Amino acid sequence: MADPLVLLPGMMCDARLFAPQAAALSKDHEIFVAKILAHDTVAALAADVLATAPPRFMLAGLSMGGIVAMEIVRRAPDRISALCLMDTNPRAEAPEVAAARIPQMDRVRAGDLRAVMRDEMKPNYLAAGPRRTEVLDLCMAMAEALGPEVFLRQSRALQTRPDQRDTLRGVRVPTLILCGREDTLCPLHRHEEMAALVPGARLTVVEAAGHLPTLEQPRETVDAMRSWIGDALA
Repeated sequence: MADPLVLLPGMMCDARLFAPQAAALSKDHEIFVAKILAHDTVAALAADVLATAPPRFMLAGLSMGGIVAMEIVRRAPDRISALCLMDTNPRAEAPEVAAARIPQMDRVRAGDLRAVMRDEMKPNYLAAGPRRTEVLDLCMAMAEALGPEVFLRQSRALQTRPDQRDTLRGVRVPTLILCGREDTLCPLHRHEEMAALVPGARLTVVEAAGHLPTLEQPRETVDAMRSWIGDALA
């Protein structure tokens, strides 16, 4: 019997980010979608997840969710039975990226959350394709449901996040590193780096997908996660 699966959404996303995977995998597995909303440091967000998660669990995170997942692994490696990192980055935030968040945060404080999400963030996330507009609309709906205070807290957490490459070197559980081929925010070479750091990690590249393969190519993402869970059960 597989351990429960805890899913961590990306920045300004909620459980809808993983809806196709949860629908497919919940037939055979207990699934929890954790919230990473209430604090402005990665450490505090990870502690929140650990406080409410099952005693031992499989862990999957996308983008900011992957960043929090790595901190969870650093803090409580014995509680993690399998790890999936999707479209994420193990490194601390580059100074120029951290600085670029400041005007975004100023605009959000001024009431322009929708404009920031529309103009500066979500259009850069996705590959071209027939579902791009549908996925962008869903991303906007998730962001507006979470609101500006969550944006500000999550932005601060990302600005100050730690480098987790040493954490990955210590991982000893079945690990899937997955990314969209066309992810420009967290590009393929970053996932190749992560796969090289984790002993025995499997790298899966999803074609015709950018930063959100769970929504852009849901079936392929489900298939990859099924194989990963199979590795955990072997």
